[in-house]
Amino acid sequence: MNSAHIFHQWSAILFVVVIAIIGECLIAAGMRGLGDLDRFRTRPGLSGYLGPVRAVLSNPLFLIGALCMALNFFAMLYTLSIVELSLAAPAIASLTYIGNTVAAKLFLHENVDRRRWLAALFVCAGVVLLSK
Repeated sequence: MNSAHIFHQWSAILFVVVIAIIGECLIAAGMRGLGDLDRFRTRPGLSGYLGPVRAVLSNPLFLIGALCMALNFFAMLYTLSIVELSLAAPAIASLTYIGNTVAAKLFLHENVDRRRWLAALFVCAGVVLLSK
């Protein structure tokens, strides 16, 4: 396998990871902006859930995040067509986990404690071992 092919594979993996992180952060930010969805319920029963559904579907952050997740799905299909599953699935999952930890700290201002950072470092080590 030549270096151009390896670069192509890892570029596809990283694209999937970046789109997933962006999508998940936007959805989380959108949902936090809405707060408790029960306050959007208009009446009791099943029809009362139309208010929360309408609130979520009219939230621009949620919609852009959902679009990113849809793009992520199709990018993952492409990636699986050029990368072996035994590399792609763990690499995408672990790098997304690491990226979400960093993004949660930087953009969502979450309190990421030492235990979570340590877990992210172990995941990084696993990705390095996998890619060798």
